[in-house]
Amino acid sequence: MQQIPPLWLSPETHLARSTPDHPILYFSPRVLHDVANRFQRGFPGLVTYAVKANPHPAVLSNLVAAGITGFDVASPAEMDAVRAASPDAVMHYNNPVRSEVEIAAGIAHGVASWSVDEPSELDKLADVPKSCEIAVRFALPVAGAAYDFGSKFGAEPDMAIELLKRVAAEGWTPALCFHPGTQCEDESAWVEYVHAAKRIIDAAGVKIARLNVGGGFAANRDGVAPDLEKVFAAIWVAVDAAFGDDKPGLICEPGRAMVSESFTLAARIKGIRKAGEVVFLNDGIYGGLVDIRDMGLPGRVEVVAADGTRRGADAQPRVVFGPTCDSLDRLPDGLPLPRDTQIGDYVLFPGLGAYSSAMSTQFNGYGLSDVATVIELSGQARP
Repeated sequence: MQQIPPLWLSPETHLARSTPDHPILYFSPRVLHDVANRFQRGFPGLVTYAVKANPHPAVLSNLVAAGITGFDVASPAEMDAVRAASPDAVMHYNNPVRSEVEIAAGIAHGVASWSVDEPSELDKLADVPKSCEIAVRFALPVAGAAYDFGSKFGAEPDMAIELLKRVAAEGWTPALCFHPGTQCEDESAWVEYVHAAKRIIDAAGVKIARLNVGGGFAANRDGVAPDLEKVFAAIWVAVDAAFGDDKPGLICEPGRAMVSESFTLAARIKGIRKAGEVVFLNDGIYGGLVDIRDMGLPGRVEVVAADGTRRGADAQPRVVFGPTCDSLDRLPDGLPLPRDTQIGDYVLFPGLGAYSSAMSTQFNGYGLSDVATVIELSGQARP
């Protein structure tokens, strides 16, 4: 008989009852459903999910339950994860560099849409059924994101024109795709890309079926949710201005913005040194806090005592180390924690559903492995 995991009211309730001595992620399916519904209501096209952000089975199955039917996959392992969640899910394979074995796996899994950004990569796709869509991925020197994906993937516009011609001539369904970069908070990046897409299409003389505007939608960092509806509206206005009545279908592939708010990470304080200036946690940059190393300190953190009560004293900035023997296992300096914080307390990091468990290692025997399901999460972003 399958054992059903317990459903806790909140992270604080679980911490008070269980006092775990390992880092733990708290997952709220309700929050994930709310965000999925927000994307589906607001985005003027097909909403897919970028599995790389968090491939946990509970995430994928809840997104399927919320009505998400398309998934952006980057590897055979992600294809397997999606198929386990839904045998009918539509998969888009938008990692444009693949081995022969990976291509064969994509064909076997029935991948419906592929991307390319270089002629030799299109050559590799000769066995992909002609019923499939192939999207030419292009890149521009556009600012606005926390870091740019264009330095790794994406053809320059002139190359994209030639690739689009080839895709159409060789019998696949032609499409275009781009990615403005992670944590993009400037809607003008999408606007610039949309108009560039129209110029590429006109120069190629090819009618595309769909335009994939990528991910990059920002997640909350400072307690106030980014205005996703403003981005959706800007994309639609740009598409209408560029294409008029001859609009292609639109696709987006949120990862970070879709899943981040539905998880809170709890790490326990192992030690406090130098009159409280230095704190050691049981998780760090080799575990679930790796994204903080890359994206900077979040603007919302709470400290909870072992009995589940919150620490309420004024905050002071701390130097925070993770649990491993590596001195590089250190968060950016200045994490504000209450002055009455004690050894054995838990630091709660809201909004860590993306790139936490997905990137956690087991270095030195530490890392994320435990997820508890809760009804409520505190410290969420406010629209």
